[in-house]
Amino acid sequence: MLKLFRISSLLEGLSYLVILGVTVQLIPRDHVFTLGMIHGGLFMLYFVLSLVVSHQRGWPVWRWLLVLLAAIVPFAFIPVELFLQKEMRKAG
Repeated sequence: MLKLFRISSLLEGLSYLVILGVTVQLIPRDHVFTLGMIHGGLFMLYFVLSLVVSHQRGWPVWRWLLVLLAAIVPFAFIPVELFLQKEMRKAG
């Protein structure tokens, strides 16, 4: 489940950057609806998987909240990825 969460974290973070690309006019506004729907679905998947993984790994609530907050801050998925890599090494 941790590996699936890592993948969803990366996809969600990248989709957020793509959405921000629309706001700075790097991507045409014609694609806002499609990109928004994709990003919304990935965010919901990220949210659910973060709950599941935090429960499985026995994370304290503050750690789960930090991981959840990272979905809102641009480029914060990178430290989360490093943290999840460390978690996978611990899991063996």
